[in-house]
Amino acid sequence: SNLMKRLIILFFSVLLFCDIVADAQNFSVKSNTLYLMTTTPNLGVECSFAPRWTVELEGGYNPFTLEREKNMKLKHWLVSPEVRYWFCNSFQGHFIGLNGNFTQYNIGGLPLSFLKETRRQGWAVGAGITYGYAFPIARRWNMELNAGFGWWYTAYDEFESRKCGLFHQTIQKHALGPTSLGVSFVYMIR
Repeated sequence: SNLMKRLIILFFSVLLFCDIVADAQNFSVKSNTLYLMTTTPNLGVECSFAPRWTVELEGGYNPFTLEREKNMKLKHWLVSPEVRYWFCNSFQGHFIGLNGNFTQYNIGGLPLSFLKETRRQGWAVGAGITYGYAFPIARRWNMELNAGFGWWYTAYDEFESRKCGLFHQTIQKHALGPTSLGVSFVYMIR
């Protein structure tokens, strides 16, 4: 699809940017296990572009309907860039970051009170501040923990959760909340 082509171009553009500007040529590839637990395959790349500074691009894509009879789904795609400042060395120890998010979604029928009887289809954009910590677990492997909080804007149409459910309303709103949460396995490429 056209969207996937754009995401692939963005992914390789970040890699090219990292290759051009990285002093130490430090790269990492990662996957967030918390995000995987939502049945969402995801991948991130991160590279250093100055001492103690890195740039990251993560993305996830979930095309699955979890239960067809109840029309239970968590379909979405998400792109999340982030700039990080590391207090000691890049890819080690504590860091803070500024993140952004863009997602399109079609979710509903989930065992949450506000999504049990409704389905929401729309998009959201957000930005926030992240705090995290990374530590080695094996040669070339790190574990990274992070949490972010910030602002979201979303616009969506709300329907009954059943298949071909009736349209209820269109909603647009601003909210404060989590913008990232991760327990990631990181493979270091130097």
